[in-house]
Amino acid sequence: MICLKSERELETMERANALVHQVLRAVEHAAGPGVSTGELDKLAEGMIRAAGGVPAFKGYRGYPATLCTSVNDVIVHGIPNGKTRLREGDLLSVDCGVLLEGYYGDAAVTFGVGAVSAEAQRLVAVTRACLDEAVATVAPDARLGDVGAAVQRRAEAAGFGVVREFVGHGIGRSLHEEPQVPNYGKPGQGQRLMPGLVIAIEPMITGGSWRVVIDDDGWTARTEDGKLAAHFECSVAVTADGRRVLGLGGFMNA
Repeated sequence: MICLKSERELETMERANALVHQVLRAVEHAAGPGVSTGELDKLAEGMIRAAGGVPAFKGYRGYPATLCTSVNDVIVHGIPNGKTRLREGDLLSVDCGVLLEGYYGDAAVTFGVGAVSAEAQRLVAVTRACLDEAVATVAPDARLGDVGAAVQRRAEAAGFGVVREFVGHGIGRSLHEEPQVPNYGKPGQGQRLMPGLVIAIEPMITGGSWRVVIDDDGWTARTEDGKLAAHFECSVAVTADGRRVLGLGGFMNA
């Protein structure tokens, strides 16, 4: 069932997502060569709890951490730990979720650790563009196919792969609500977008094959061919006259 949000609910979700973006900025600032993903996770959990929130991912379906920290060929769901230390040239995707005042916020960013390769820079830039262009399609009476088609069109034009196994989602009182939001599709098809609907749009783009392999931990999802991956995400509310990117906080210019 699709749950539409009132203006009061959207204001609460604005606060939850603002906290998520604050945490992501702090994590990006703290990340550097020699820093472990476990240290970043500890930083994020401390910030969330100090603000009165609860880490949304920790304990969700058994997930053991506050963040997902996905390095290089890891697409999503990389588990932070004290042994994985970042190196110059790594590509790091960080996904963060927060429960605040009964509502969820969810967003992700990808950035380079120090100087990264030109191809890594291009992958990050294109993935970010996929998010921006998908967000720009959100409007009353648009359809989910418009959102997915925007991502697919931008990524494939650049020669990159679009992950099919994982998708975006509705969000609100639950972390994952209906509808699912694929990063591929055909314009004019799928669920119609209505004011009050909030969706987490999250393109997951690869430097080669879109196929995924899962590590033995049951969480870590990697590219099948070992090539780099990038992931951006934000939560977007459909409004009567367009869209509202929740918790914007300088994260994107949509």
